[in-house]
Amino acid sequence: MSKQFYSILGNSQKLDGGAMFGNAPKALWQRWVDVDEQNRIDLVCRALLVKDGDKNILFETGIGAFFEPKYKDRYGVQEDEHVLLQSLQEVGLSHEDIDILVLSHLHFDHAGGLLSQWQEGKEPQLLFPNAEFIIGKEAWERAKNPHPRDKASFIPGLTDLIEQTGRLHLIDGESSDLLGDDYHFFVSNGHTPGMLLTEIETEKGPVVFAADLIPGVPWVHLPITMGYDRFPENLIEEKKLLLDRLIEEEGYLYFTHDPETCLGKVTKDEKGRFTTQNNLKQIINMPM
Repeated sequence: MSKQFYSILGNSQKLDGGAMFGNAPKALWQRWVDVDEQNRIDLVCRALLVKDGDKNILFETGIGAFFEPKYKDRYGVQEDEHVLLQSLQEVGLSHEDIDILVLSHLHFDHAGGLLSQWQEGKEPQLLFPNAEFIIGKEAWERAKNPHPRDKASFIPGLTDLIEQTGRLHLIDGESSDLLGDDYHFFVSNGHTPGMLLTEIETEKGPVVFAADLIPGVPWVHLPITMGYDRFPENLIEEKKLLLDRLIEEEGYLYFTHDPETCLGKVTKDEKGRFTTQNNLKQIINMPM
């Protein structure tokens, strides 16, 4: 059965370009992106909505609008309102209509959209009251017991809110009965231990929700990693294995942070470097 794909924008960010491109020099990466006076580049937090039969499946929720103002400014969040909720409304849905929510990991720029918009004097509430939450077991444990290096990347109390719903499904394998045979998982450890990547089988070929293994088109280039990555050399090896296979299978990458591209077919350029082609900025009700 054909699935319907929608790119769903959440809140956008501006982050330091040097942090986003790791040890790559600015003379290189500034050819690929625009940079502002604070050395920041534009990023989006893009979710993927898949309508599969009678199920609405949402991959990630972006950064959301839960931050109080001082942290909103620190992390370059651009909008005050909860953009993801507005984007869902534009395709005729609310957060209450999501049946399954798949989270690659629980860093705040991927899971913050689970929470309601910040209001002074009020604690954010967990949204998506009817969704089953799918999270990798190792990523879950990382969020509950973070390393000091990335402790600030997790939202205090979020794991408790999710656990209290009774709708948490921890993945310790390659599939989930909730999603069915067209969805396969594999774990990437280079960015953060236990990051769960989902590969979706479609009529046009496999689509991998790339999460922070490959946050956008510039990071498809094999040596490019982020300063936020815990184990960059491991990440490069994971990336090569995935890209080689997607070329062989004529597959696609779905990008969560690239402001210009949400979906691209993996290929190589004339110099033999990995890249993408047939890039799309937005997809609405796209049969796959």
